[in-house]
Amino acid sequence: MKVSLFITCLSDAIFPRVGEAMVRLLARYGVSLEFPPIQTCCGQPAFNSGYWNEARTTAKTIIEAFEDSDFVIAPSGSCAGMVHHYPKLFEHDPAMLDRALALQSKTYEFTQFLVNVLGVTDVGATFRHKVTYHPSCHGSRLMGIKDEPMALMTHVKGLEFVPLPHAEDCCGFGGTFAVKMSDISGAMVSEKSDHVKETEAEVLVGLDMACLMNIAGNLRYRNEPVKVMHLAELLYEGVQ
Repeated sequence: MKVSLFITCLSDAIFPRVGEAMVRLLARYGVSLEFPPIQTCCGQPAFNSGYWNEARTTAKTIIEAFEDSDFVIAPSGSCAGMVHHYPKLFEHDPAMLDRALALQSKTYEFTQFLVNVLGVTDVGATFRHKVTYHPSCHGSRLMGIKDEPMALMTHVKGLEFVPLPHAEDCCGFGGTFAVKMSDISGAMVSEKSDHVKETEAEVLVGLDMACLMNIAGNLRYRNEPVKVMHLAELLYEGVQ
């Protein structure tokens, strides 16, 4: 079984510990993640901005990078969700459409792969902190991620879970949305931080570093002492 890591831009450039945590966790279950070096941006910024020709260019590179993989695992529901948009990009190109559908069928967000493919819900982690969880929009709405992260957190010893009020509300990042409509974006992330503070949690966890980066920046601006982590980081920290 050839399993490949689709690291995504933010995790690669800014949050490499997320990728390291994924690699080390999955190695405990006999999964050796490969890393095709030609992988690049998923094309979502161009796609969302209407530059579909440019999005096709990057999509073709991603399709080529993972052509021989049995599974493709990403630490981001947003970027994995973009791969699921690829068939739309190539709907008038039958040859590329077939390749896009093949990639779509084998691309998973990290917790989906761990829980639904490997059947793992208990990694043996201990994490004695009060934790709340932000379900990112793309992961929950496009990828259908709902029960998987909760199943994993439920089995973490010592973890006290506190539901996040209005958890389903967007954090306001939205990629280019945060640039084009910065005032609205700022108001949305400020409201999200208010809800995080309501929980009195020590740690905010999520599955997409774009959203977590946005919320973490607002929390730091407000001098709120909340640690922000990707779930893979939390799980790996708990098993060390």
